[in-house]
Amino acid sequence: MNTVHRILNWDFRPEAARRIWRGVALLLASTIFLLGTGFSSTVDAQTLKILIPSNPGGGWDQTGRGLAAAMQGSGLVQAVQLENKGGAGGTIGLAQFVGSGRSDPNALMIGGMAMVGAIALNKPPVKLSMVTPIARLTTEYEVVVVSAASPHKTLADLIEAFRADPGKVSWGGGSAGGADHMLVGMIAQKVGVSPARINYVAFGGGGEAPNAVMGGHVTAGVAGLGEYLAQIKAGRMRALAVSSPTSQEGIKSLKEQGVDVEFGNWRGIFGAPGLSAAQTDTLVKLVRDTVDSSAWKATLQKFGWASAYLAGTEFQTFLDEDVVRIGNMIDSLGLAKK
Repeated sequence: MNTVHRILNWDFRPEAARRIWRGVALLLASTIFLLGTGFSSTVDAQTLKILIPSNPGGGWDQTGRGLAAAMQGSGLVQAVQLENKGGAGGTIGLAQFVGSGRSDPNALMIGGMAMVGAIALNKPPVKLSMVTPIARLTTEYEVVVVSAASPHKTLADLIEAFRADPGKVSWGGGSAGGADHMLVGMIAQKVGVSPARINYVAFGGGGEAPNAVMGGHVTAGVAGLGEYLAQIKAGRMRALAVSSPTSQEGIKSLKEQGVDVEFGNWRGIFGAPGLSAAQTDTLVKLVRDTVDSSAWKATLQKFGWASAYLAGTEFQTFLDEDVVRIGNMIDSLGLAKK
């Protein structure tokens, strides 16, 4: 009852977030009241479910679908039920997962740095501490792109325009407070622009962001390299820089072009709240076997992801540290004031 009271009386700000989260909080609270105890106590490889807390087409969607395909392709599971539930940097999906999946050993959820950032930025009534860390999977570097028709031919062109009038340069990316937003904030700091002056346009996922970039509706776009690689190779976008230490896919890094920023975006997978140690160990083994498969290694290569596998308690330790790190980063960049 105390948990339900806290959720329903959470101080919602700003107004748009209040309206969204009032509905989410009511859903979560009612689920807590009504939730039964009919889940199986063992992992059933025939009925695995993965919740992807974003719209189709983005990095989390690619990760969830790639992992499911590798599980099935390697014969580790017979079938995987996938569900997309996007919004609010993944925290709407997190709320659903916390509310409806308690103690369900067959339920998994994709997540990552963007969700940590969204929680730090918006302070919703759900946290990653409410679910069970299974494994960190990948690290992906970010890419800065413009439309093929953009007048900004180089990173230097874009930075010059950004310094001259920050408000006229719009940056399109994922959720506010997520990895894309943080990268723009770090670039701003390094080139002498106050992060508070960033004109950041957050998209929910799917085709919105790439269409906005290719249509010239935003000055520049930021995303995981794997998300935009096909459009870059097809000539529909011009890649200006990546956030890796050195060049990737023929794209020069920010560092190589005089902007001293290096930044990787991790993604991972979580189990339901309230799992037993045995259930957690079974899921950790399932994911480890998937990560070791040739099908998953092919997925990494396809999207240009680096393996960053870290499991169980080690992942929990990393996550605890990352929550503090990302919270401090958002505060230092002034992103929470936007």
